[in-house]
Amino acid sequence: MEPPVRLCTSEALTEKGLACMFDVVHGSETMHAFALRFDGRVVAYLNRCAHVPSELDWRPGDFLDSAQEFILCATHGAAYEPLTGRCAGGPCGRGSLTALRVEESAGHVYWYPSRDTRPASAAT
Repeated sequence: MEPPVRLCTSEALTEKGLACMFDVVHGSETMHAFALRFDGRVVAYLNRCAHVPSELDWRPGDFLDSAQEFILCATHGAAYEPLTGRCAGGPCGRGSLTALRVEESAGHVYWYPSRDTRPASAAT
């Protein structure tokens, strides 16, 4: 198991604000991931729509719809529940975002790599 990776300070993630972006290797593919704060909790996902494997954000770090209720795919309009990653509407059907384990400790947000998802810097 790899040690946790410090992503950002806790205060850098404001409620329903911009996400903290980071690079990972998932399987054999390098891609972006993000962590954001929603309802006081920090959640993290791969930046990949379950409908079509495209990135979700409107602009770097901007994932929520205009009402700040759902993570919304900027390309196809698939909507996801921020706390679970489950499809809430649109073309994602029964799909879900790929969740990544994150925790807050001592004023920082940490990501815990897994067997399937590793830090991009460790893969190069």
